[in-house]
Amino acid sequence: MPRSRVPGKDPYQKDLTELVNQYLPLVKSQVSKFRTSFPETTSTEDLYSLAIKGLITAINHYDPSKNATLGAYASLRIRGTLLDELRKIDPMSRASRAKAKQLRQTIEELEIRNGRPPEPDEVRKELKLSASEYTKLLEDVQPITIFSLQGAGNPTSDSDQATGLEEVISDATEQDSRDICENHELIDLLRERIARLPEDARKILTMYYYEDMRLKEIAQIFNRSEGRISQILTHTVLTLQTYFQSISVNP
Repeated sequence: MPRSRVPGKDPYQKDLTELVNQYLPLVKSQVSKFRTSFPETTSTEDLYSLAIKGLITAINHYDPSKNATLGAYASLRIRGTLLDELRKIDPMSRASRAKAKQLRQTIEELEIRNGRPPEPDEVRKELKLSASEYTKLLEDVQPITIFSLQGAGNPTSDSDQATGLEEVISDATEQDSRDICENHELIDLLRERIARLPEDARKILTMYYYEDMRLKEIAQIFNRSEGRISQILTHTVLTLQTYFQSISVNP
């Protein structure tokens, strides 16, 4: 339950300041992830202000009986605040959104046809694209794919009971999971789906969403380019989004 302020000397204010300082590295990490998706006209200082606003909201609304760790919950709320601002600016062109929609539809059709998540090359061939053209397509849809997870299922970013894919991923990749979502069956289905991912894709997904690492850091660990890691992550998230939406509509 949110804490209430008390007139006069307020020990809560001291706790709040300490917690904000403690989680400033998380704020920095999230701003770094989102920075390239915002226009250059958006100042980094404004993004930090938004991220800290999300952090304070998380601290005020954190309930250990309903949420995972404060760090995991704060990460979700910070991302949600930045994502709301990104949606207002809407840097994605209508053409890019249409491409993302077509890509998800293709993935869904291939999964129905083959009875399993499609490989990147299968999607590329279905779309009749060259390797370079498919790489460019993933680059075009990357912002809307990776940063739109909170609205993938039940878009209630202002609710403590939001059940977006990002929140379920955070829960489903956690070994000692504390259920964030009320729909335990949904979490189990996604945990099973994540377990079936190729090892590298599963590790990259976990590092990015659960361990809160940046693409550059993950690329160094795998000794691959940041662009290649981004491609793997984007494809993985697209397949999970498609699956998540299908089981949310047809549980």
